[in-house]
Amino acid sequence: MIEPRVQYASTPDGVSIAYSDMGEGDAIFYMSGMPFNHIQLQWQLPQYQAWLEKVFLRGRLIQFDARGSGLSDRNVADISLEAYVNDIEAVANRVGVERFTIAAAQASVMPATVYAIRNPERVTHMYMWDPVPNGPEFMDLPQVKAFFSMLEHDWDMFASTLARATGGWDNPESPLFEKFVRESVTQQDVKRFYFEFMAKTDVTPLLSQITQPTLVTQHKGNPLPPPETGRMVASRIPNCELMMMEGTWRDYATQIPAVDAALDRLLGPRKGEQRVAFPAPTAPRPAPASGLVTILFTDVEGSTELTQRLGDVRARELFREHERITREALAAHGGSEVKSMGDGFMASFVSATQALECAIAMERAFAAHNEASDSQLNIRIGLNTGEPIAEEEDLFGTAVITAARIAGQAKGGEILASNVVRELVAGRGFAFADRGEMVLRGFDDPVRVFELRWRE
Repeated sequence: MIEPRVQYASTPDGVSIAYSDMGEGDAIFYMSGMPFNHIQLQWQLPQYQAWLEKVFLRGRLIQFDARGSGLSDRNVADISLEAYVNDIEAVANRVGVERFTIAAAQASVMPATVYAIRNPERVTHMYMWDPVPNGPEFMDLPQVKAFFSMLEHDWDMFASTLARATGGWDNPESPLFEKFVRESVTQQDVKRFYFEFMAKTDVTPLLSQITQPTLVTQHKGNPLPPPETGRMVASRIPNCELMMMEGTWRDYATQIPAVDAALDRLLGPRKGEQRVAFPAPTAPRPAPASGLVTILFTDVEGSTELTQRLGDVRARELFREHERITREALAAHGGSEVKSMGDGFMASFVSATQALECAIAMERAFAAHNEASDSQLNIRIGLNTGEPIAEEEDLFGTAVITAARIAGQAKGGEILASNVVRELVAGRGFAFADRGEMVLRGFDDPVRVFELRWRE
């Protein structure tokens, strides 16, 4: 078992921050989920040890305990977002590292996000797993409220329940994790962290300002945070890959190879090693196809001409803006990204109303972009509703092909929908203009198409 050498850095407000620095090469700042930090004890937990050794110790690994936890000063006066950002700064300056990757879990994503935005010349990449960017929203979850009822009245019960809910009720390693919880932080500091910091902190509006290439991984089986959080975070970061993982973090034995391969894509392979090729990460699952599903396609009008005129680099920057706007709209309106085609998206919705509202939000966002930029993004959108076939996290069938063909009939800035979509949302306040019957490529019978009027 590795025994990290513990050293200390001092923050501007005089707080001593415990850190360890091991290995050589490109540096990764590893920030486990606040407030449960302990840079010594986490090496005694099989789950943590496996992740640290097999994934993060790929060069120089720097860890630290945030203020109020682990081996750092406890019961400190300031536990604001700015104070936690200063913890990162203090350790980075103390170890003298000029450029590094930040790997942050859960609530640690909050100070990591702010630090990365402020220091783009220093932070080269971001890796977030099971991120919690919105404290008030997290605190309002029913499961969290139940936990904090225990925290208020029974610290022993809270620590035991948290350890077993996280590590597994029947996991023989749960007592080790319970010890880790108890020794990482006091009852008073946990209460202060959640009720004074988390309840008041939301960095969601800042995510779009992250310029570093980013990887987000989200466990589908974790009770907290909900899987939708990872999708939302990934949709707001311009240059981001999302990796949805089955199970929970304790299923590390099967998950580590895929995450390690994803970090290879993000950071480059470990120097001097032949890396094993692992399957690509799984995409978010589309909406279930057991009933009616509304399919939405987007397409950048004249994408080939744009690339020739602007060049590959500038065109790619423009397409990333298309990706950011589309993913933000999907996250806000309950859409599931099925796949991205470089200059377009395929998405699915269980609600035709939400699909149309999402399409309108997209076109309005692209219009706002065009007003503020010399480089225009003219997006055409097509929608259809049907019962597609779900296979290997993709959707197939006539309903999908029809939606794609309808999108191909639109002009930049237009939203076209089939008659079945229009009928499903009758009486919901949408304004349609009849575009008549269109003969779509590959279909014998014409399809009646309507334009959704979004500008009025």
